Amino acid sequence: MTQQPARICILGGGFGGLYTALRLSELPWERSERPEIVLVDRDDRFLFTPLLYELLTGELQTWEIAPPFQEILANTGVRFCQGVVAGIDIEEHLVHLHDGQDFAYDRLVLALGGETPLDMVPGAAEYAFGFRTMADAYRLEERLRILEESEADKIRIAIAGAGYCGVELACKLADRLGDRGRIRLIELSDMILRTSTDFNRDAARKALEDRGVWIDLDTSVESMSPTTISLVYKGQVDPIPVDLVLWTVGVGMADAVRSLPVKQNQRGQLTTTPTLQLVDHPDIFALGDLADCHDVTGQAIPATAQSAFQQSDFAAWNIWASLSGRPLLPFRYQQLGEMMTLGTDNATLTGLGVKLDGTPAYILRRLAYLYRMPSLNHQLKVGLNWITQPLVDFLSK
Repeated sequence: MTQQPARICILGGGFGGLYTALRLSELPWERSERPEIVLVDRDDRFLFTPLLYELLTGELQTWEIAPPFQEILANTGVRFCQGVVAGIDIEEHLVHLHDGQDFAYDRLVLALGGETPLDMVPGAAEYAFGFRTMADAYRLEERLRILEESEADKIRIAIAGAGYCGVELACKLADRLGDRGRIRLIELSDMILRTSTDFNRDAARKALEDRGVWIDLDTSVESMSPTTISLVYKGQVDPIPVDLVLWTVGVGMADAVRSLPVKQNQRGQLTTTPTLQLVDHPDIFALGDLADCHDVTGQAIPATAQSAFQQSDFAAWNIWASLSGRPLLPFRYQQLGEMMTLGTDNATLTGLGVKLDGTPAYILRRLAYLYRMPSLNHQLKVGLNWITQPLVDFLSK
């Protein structure tokens, strides 16, 4: 009898999951060993999340940052399945989807990413907006459109969390709304961008000040209602009127991940070995936001797109090695720097001895992300559009 090929099931089509699948399809499998690769994601499109902010200002279009999985995976041999993970039976090696489908696996990659935890303060689940998915971006766009079409003199927005997402959102929204916007950035600690470099932090602070964004440091959120957000500063509660609250604090895990009977940290992230395998479950690999990962040097890996991209290369290699009898490689993280968008045509970039902000950083950031696009075909389409669009805009005036 002919032996069935091994099946690699990858849950989550973000940077970690998609790039693992693409890398697996390129590795030198023996014809008799080539596995079936299945990628499962709840959406039909890959989202290039670092560029999601540009949708708010119209700098980019949906098709540029969210190409369909079927388009990306064409001619790769990777099978795509759109579905929501209902549960994982690690004893039976089965993945259950909400629509009733089951997938048996020989190797499993968990790359479902994180979720915005809107249960941290009263009222957040009902009234706050997250900003992590295309659905979040569409929902926010609709809310902004309603506010912009209203007769209100000012549009008051509060953003909880002055990390990367909060700062980038504040700058983009300030540019979009102009003098009509009243944006408040709320941070529990005593500084913005606590984990960033001094250069990026200073550039971000200047960008926020230039745009009139109000920064509340050492401030927590007590609760929110449809029209107010209650802030706590030095023990005093201050209700602030708002039209919109954006929540960028914390990372939650999907139910299917939290319920797994495996080693987890206090935040519900799955503990991995340096080879990106779950402790006591070498057939399961985890990467991205849901993984509590330390590399071979003991360095804790940040939950960023850059980390997931690097992890995907190691995960693919180690899966190939585990199925073909070769030694696995421990993950070694390389800090390549940071890039942030700080409004329209403005960004900051540090890394590899380079420190830039303003328009030059904006251009280099775009080029770096163009290089990271998931397929050559999409790179060419997006790159051509970026080159020709300024000319089209000029001729249409």
